[in-house]
Amino acid sequence: MIGKFISRLMRRGANSTLDAASENLFAFDPRAMLIVDTAGAVKSSNVAARKLLDGNIGDPLDKMLGKLMSNASAIVFRLQAKASRTDMAHEDVITRLGRFRLTAHRVAGGEDLVWSIEDLSDHGTARHSAERLSLPMFTIGGSGAVLFMNEAMRKLVGGRAKNLGALFAEPPRKSGERATLSGEKGPMEVMAVIVPGKLGRTEYFLAPVTEDESSVQPIGSLEDFPVALIELDPEGRIIEANRLAGSLLELGDDNTQLLSDVVEGLGRPLADWLSDASEGKGLHRPEVLKSRSGPDEMYVQVTLGRIINDGDVSLIALINDATELKSLEAQFVQSQKMQAIGQLAGGVAHDFNNLLTAISGHCDLLMLRHDPGDPDFADLEQINQNANRAASLVGQLLAFSRKQNLQLEVLDMRDTLSDLTHLLNRLVGAQINLRLTHDPNLMSVRADRRQLEQVLMNLVVNARDALGGSGEIAIETRNLKLTSELKRDRAAVPAGDYVVVKVTDDGCGISSEKLPKIFEPFYTTKKTGDGTGLGLSTAYGIIKQSGGFIFADSELGKGTVFTIYFPTFDKPVEPPKEAKAPVTQLDTRPAAGMVLLVEDEAPVRAFASRALKYRGFQVMEADCAEAALALLEDKDLDFDIVLTDVIMPGMDGPTWVKQAREDRPDMRVVFMSGYADGSTLEEQISVPNSVFLAKPFSLDELTSTVRRHLMAAA
Repeated sequence: MIGKFISRLMRRGANSTLDAASENLFAFDPRAMLIVDTAGAVKSSNVAARKLLDGNIGDPLDKMLGKLMSNASAIVFRLQAKASRTDMAHEDVITRLGRFRLTAHRVAGGEDLVWSIEDLSDHGTARHSAERLSLPMFTIGGSGAVLFMNEAMRKLVGGRAKNLGALFAEPPRKSGERATLSGEKGPMEVMAVIVPGKLGRTEYFLAPVTEDESSVQPIGSLEDFPVALIELDPEGRIIEANRLAGSLLELGDDNTQLLSDVVEGLGRPLADWLSDASEGKGLHRPEVLKSRSGPDEMYVQVTLGRIINDGDVSLIALINDATELKSLEAQFVQSQKMQAIGQLAGGVAHDFNNLLTAISGHCDLLMLRHDPGDPDFADLEQINQNANRAASLVGQLLAFSRKQNLQLEVLDMRDTLSDLTHLLNRLVGAQINLRLTHDPNLMSVRADRRQLEQVLMNLVVNARDALGGSGEIAIETRNLKLTSELKRDRAAVPAGDYVVVKVTDDGCGISSEKLPKIFEPFYTTKKTGDGTGLGLSTAYGIIKQSGGFIFADSELGKGTVFTIYFPTFDKPVEPPKEAKAPVTQLDTRPAAGMVLLVEDEAPVRAFASRALKYRGFQVMEADCAEAALALLEDKDLDFDIVLTDVIMPGMDGPTWVKQAREDRPDMRVVFMSGYADGSTLEEQISVPNSVFLAKPFSLDELTSTVRRHLMAAA
């Protein structure tokens, strides 16, 4: 009957509702039933499901089942994958509330899954499903009061206990710990497995151990425990595993299977770890390991305990699904790493650009005294060009650490790619075909045009290198509306409207082991000397700083696809700004005026002073903000313009300039810096009559900027 119901359910139209009979069948079926979409979110549930599970419509199914069982994510993943292939999958699961059968149905023509949860427990007249366990078990409330004890527990302690203090002098705090139980025949050692329950309740399952630890009393089947458990011999061979452990780790029926065949990634040989545990060393210390047989990127937390029975040692491994914990840890580590790299990049950019300013500036001064025909002129040009290349490298450091200052504007990706086409064709060469495909109704995005062009060129160059001289590179743009959150590669793309850019090649591809690392800084798949490892990390930083997402899919021998998601922007594309003269238009005519130069780096100050004097300016120098303020106290000194560094010891540039403006409100300022963080730049922008000059700068760029700012005051 359920098959017919599901068929009718899955064949219904997207906007239609079930007929009354089907509605009643679904709503009042004694089994818990839920309708779940392809993303794993619950779309509908019946009365029985709402009684059994905590949660709301829209919650992930594995989250709702997590209140019922410890390894819900693994079970949902397994059944969902199997149901997608075979239309139906089921699995029996033993929980602390009893035995349940989970079934997932999919009918041809439909994408949603119908899940049913059937209670297979034989309740009889027992007050609690745990009454049937041979294992001593009890439940306590949040205040420590004993709410329930099964028959095995009552026999062990000689009746009912009122609170936890009546059972233990020092209660165990975590699973696997040993504690002294006040038994009917006197104190006895027990090993506890602790399971958090609903409404602040906690369940304890006890395995009694003799005082001399030479033997252990029978603990019954591992199936009695509502957590995943494996019994091992000292060599790591699996002796017994309960159903929960088998489901979580996808264990087979092979009784000779080793723990090392199931998990990996301890950081030292598993055999050494198990040997230490057999000798009583390092017990009850959880270790997070990677599952070999479960889904990709599945991690488990393993805690070892030891039991001795008639002189024979065996180990009990408590297994918990730690995938979500490991994912959060990886995200936190990545966040910390990017923060550290950002701080490093900012410091490097500031100091390195000061050095480059001095190098390229003094090189400019030397070139003024040499004609192009001079034998030394070519060497000076090489110094200058390589200084510029070094400055570009610093820009890449800031880009992948997301610390650069973006100049955002509204763009049409079709126009951006059209402007780039000629350059891209030259980059790929005549033997490689570059094909562009655009959505005719493509929406706008907001990004930095120059940085976006850098990303596209980088992806195309990587595709060219992967092709090995011939093939095709396809660039596609299209609109995409995500109706629900897209999760992949430990990232979550929020629902909304996006412009998607795909760069596809049919080249050599990237192996599955290398693919997760390609966005890491300094990681490259090219041979030594052919790549810096900064290209894709720079692209990643630019895309993330722009509010977008970038993903890579690849298969060896079949090619690679890079997919970029840009949030759409509903304002019209901004026309090119032609009114402003570009910075490259330099004015090298003689000038006049008094300049106050404030710079803490002596080589930069020496170059800037000589450059300004060479163009006809009068210059007074100060090596810090405090010295500049002292000079400005002299009312007889009349400065036409101030040229100041942003980041200096003591007061920074914007701070001292604001203080000086109290007496000289019309003072014109040029701020210069090798790197300034967002807050400092915002301060600079808030200073009226000021402009910004980025280091490193040339002699002509410096003097032309000062001249233009002075002329703007006229």
